[in-house]
Amino acid sequence: MAKTDYYEILGLSKNANAAEIKKAYRKKAIAFHPDKNPDDKDAEAKFKEAAEAYEVLSDANKKARYDQFGHQAFEGGGGFGGGGMNMDDIFSQFGDIFGGAFGGNGGFSGFSGGFGGGQQRRVKGSNLRIRVKLTLEEIANGVEKKIKVKRKVQAEGTTYKTCATCNGSGQVTRITNTILGRMQTASTCTTCGGAGQSIDKKPADADDQGLVNKDETISVKIPAGVVDGMQLKVSGKGNDAPGNGIPGDLLVAIEELDHETLQREGDNLHYDLYVSISDAVLGTSKEIDTVTGKVRIKIDAGMQSGKILRLRGKGIPSINGYGKGDLLVHVNVWTPKTLSKTQKEFFEEMKDDEHFAPKPEKSDKSFFEKVKDMFS
Repeated sequence: MAKTDYYEILGLSKNANAAEIKKAYRKKAIAFHPDKNPDDKDAEAKFKEAAEAYEVLSDANKKARYDQFGHQAFEGGGGFGGGGMNMDDIFSQFGDIFGGAFGGNGGFSGFSGGFGGGQQRRVKGSNLRIRVKLTLEEIANGVEKKIKVKRKVQAEGTTYKTCATCNGSGQVTRITNTILGRMQTASTCTTCGGAGQSIDKKPADADDQGLVNKDETISVKIPAGVVDGMQLKVSGKGNDAPGNGIPGDLLVAIEELDHETLQREGDNLHYDLYVSISDAVLGTSKEIDTVTGKVRIKIDAGMQSGKILRLRGKGIPSINGYGKGDLLVHVNVWTPKTLSKTQKEFFEEMKDDEHFAPKPEKSDKSFFEKVKDMFS
């Protein structure tokens, strides 16, 4: 099922600014907030949907990728994108958006996240980043990669207890006297790092947070049409967080490898085909590379150097699912630099022959016209 456009979810136009995006999200989130719609699965789904849209559109880099590639910029299987967000993610990331809309201190009853009810704050583990090298064929067809990563996971046998410094809230409150009166400030607890818990018992090989390194092979489905530098997200496959925290994410950066004979330009591919004077005069057929295997193309008799043959649909699939690009074959007639005596005599005889005199026709476009056509 196709996902709804993020701008449509928040009721915005694509030229909405940051303030308009924040205001639209707050309006939607308050309308579908679980406290206002208890046991309403449809409202909960819309609440999460609005948060997912805001997560992308409120981030300048994510918004730019979404505007260019749509949902495919964050999807492709394996948990890409914001679709894996749960209530803890939403409240921990965007709780300040609501202000005092729910509860006297802006909190959320019934949910963790450190915003209300004195409940402990769930911290998130750190993200992992890895670079994946892809051939042009893999990019054109999509691929599933098995990636070996070293993650920090909670050590078996590790137990936690409530942090004595913050009493499980993950925050400490300080009151200072100023000329304006007594002021109260809250900051992350330095003892537990905001987790609200401290180590009770841990095995000898665990670090100070009760975590150990573990090698894990993760399957990542990479959609067709990705571009060099694009970053995909596999939710929950980063480092674990202490206690009952939220695991970080695995960020997969795409690196496109150079192809031996094909060059990519957006969704189109270019191929330089060199033919001899004899083949150009008499006509022939040539086998060339494509991202789906080799194909044979026909070179008509009298083919001019600089001719561009367009093989439609033989390029790269659009990341947005809007069809495929083309393969543009650039025909270059190769002029020999050395000739035998007999060959030289032949061309000397043909020098003034009318059939060898240049006679460009209207259909023979100039170089600049060919470039214009190529980019149109």
